Amino acid sequence: MYRWLKLDYLRPAQLIVLFYVGATLISVCLLSLPFALKEGVHWSFVDVLFTAVSAISVTGLSVISTVDTFSTAGIFILMFILQFGGIGIMTLGTFFWLMIGKKIGLRERQLISTDQNQTHMSGLVRLMKQILTLIITIELIGALVLGTYFLKYFDTWQEAYLQGLFASVSATTNAGFDITGQSLIPFAQDYFVQTINIILLTLGAIGFPVLIEVKEFLKKRQTSIPFRFSLYTKLTSVTFFSLMFGGALLIFLLELPHFFADKAWHESLFYSLFQSSTTRNGGLATMDVSEFTIPTLLVICLLMFIGASPSSVGGGIRTTTFAVIVLLIIAFARGQKSIKVFKREIDEEDVRKSVVVTFLAMFICFVAFIILTATEPFSFMQIAFEISSAFGTTGLSMGITSDLSTVGKIVIIALMFIGRIGILSFIFLFHIKEKDTHYRYPKERIIVG
Repeated sequence: MYRWLKLDYLRPAQLIVLFYVGATLISVCLLSLPFALKEGVHWSFVDVLFTAVSAISVTGLSVISTVDTFSTAGIFILMFILQFGGIGIMTLGTFFWLMIGKKIGLRERQLISTDQNQTHMSGLVRLMKQILTLIITIELIGALVLGTYFLKYFDTWQEAYLQGLFASVSATTNAGFDITGQSLIPFAQDYFVQTINIILLTLGAIGFPVLIEVKEFLKKRQTSIPFRFSLYTKLTSVTFFSLMFGGALLIFLLELPHFFADKAWHESLFYSLFQSSTTRNGGLATMDVSEFTIPTLLVICLLMFIGASPSSVGGGIRTTTFAVIVLLIIAFARGQKSIKVFKREIDEEDVRKSVVVTFLAMFICFVAFIILTATEPFSFMQIAFEISSAFGTTGLSMGITSDLSTVGKIVIIALMFIGRIGILSFIFLFHIKEKDTHYRYPKERIIVG
């Protein structure tokens, strides 16, 4: 009985999922508190659940208007949930454990490793401390810069700094929520606000280990101690910025004869760069994305499906997974037996994981697509866009979220949840430990392709 209460029989991935389910239920309760809502606001359980999952998964898809639904207290509650979901349940969990003097044992380190997609368990407590310190520092600086700048937009300093704080938390955690009522559309011509948001979105989505390694590099640069970036950081950074700037270039070229036809070059540049940046899981928008043409929307769907980097605030299949799949195709075409990049070989286990993650993600999104086309009265493009946004925990929408049926909302809730915990955690949720077999069968070739 004691063992059952401690949940020792659950594997780390299963326990992490259980923790996120618990966090979601707590969020539902918090968002349902009377003082969290504006007077006269009433909403259904499905809408509360949808908002809670969207916040925990830092997606930003919403069936309600944030600014018209929540009181000031409710906005602070929402920010806390975004923080909780953004940096990971085990990061804040480690912080609380350390506060109460709890020893971080093997079981806790397994949970941290699973939550942060780490391949080892050494230095995890230090990693959690660094992640928490980095994110809080970035958010406070962003809040101070944006809040001060917003003094020219809002009547009181209280409102300006509240807007700045929420915008900084939302951008850094890549949540996509806003309390302007129009996302960043009011700042479509304000390139300073857009630039700060792009920086915050990038810092949140590029991956915590990358930020920590850059920090260590800057510290050791002042000494004679040599420093080498890990393969993860090199591959992640190259892939992340290639997708970001490559996506911006594609959006620019595809929309040049259409949406950008009557725009100045600098307007087109910032529209393209911001939309490409926000597909990294940001969910903020400086325009109505439904004004884009179908080819551009398909590019955005692909970028959202890929998502952010591992061990970051974002979802999707992750940038490194996409990079490994591309490198695998190139290596196979060249007749190479292994993937070589940056004078290193990628482990075969990571290659197998990448293939499984990609195809299972495609299958899950395909099943969701079939269900939504059967239950919702929207076009294929609108449904595909909503599915990509939910799975990638991005939060961009073509305006159909609030009009989804109950079945449609449940499907999107499931996609947001899977996108947040990650495909690997989702797979291991059903994993049954098998005994090692000490024998092999004869190998036989089959015809493929």
